[in-house]
Amino acid sequence: MVSALYVVLGALFLIKFSFDVVRLRRQYHVSHGDGGFYELQIAIRIHGNSVETIPIAMLLLVMMEMNGADIWLLHLVALLFFLGRCLHYYGMRTSTLLWRKNGMIITLMSLVAMIILNLLFLPWDLVLTQR
Repeated sequence: MVSALYVVLGALFLIKFSFDVVRLRRQYHVSHGDGGFYELQIAIRIHGNSVETIPIAMLLLVMMEMNGADIWLLHLVALLFFLGRCLHYYGMRTSTLLWRKNGMIITLMSLVAMIILNLLFLPWDLVLTQR
């Protein structure tokens, strides 16, 4: 399964972002919230945004593969998705709106592409049967 590679990559992203938050919480001695520290606020948002997008993207990717999408399409949309996530991360870390904005555009475009491709590859004959 090709999608397993990207599910693992998504899990690694989430773990890395989680460790960033933990490291900063320990550094600033903050157990709840952000303690008013800008760097921690950013790390929390990077992690939060990833938690909002990575799981649904990975579910859509696995469904695409199960529905019989071509392998090159799986690689294309997954690589675009993670490119978007990397650009967003870089834009958030450096406070560069262009990188952040383009990262979200690419992320959302890849999610929409996964939705459309899932609809195209969905086995409609099985979905619409009355059994």
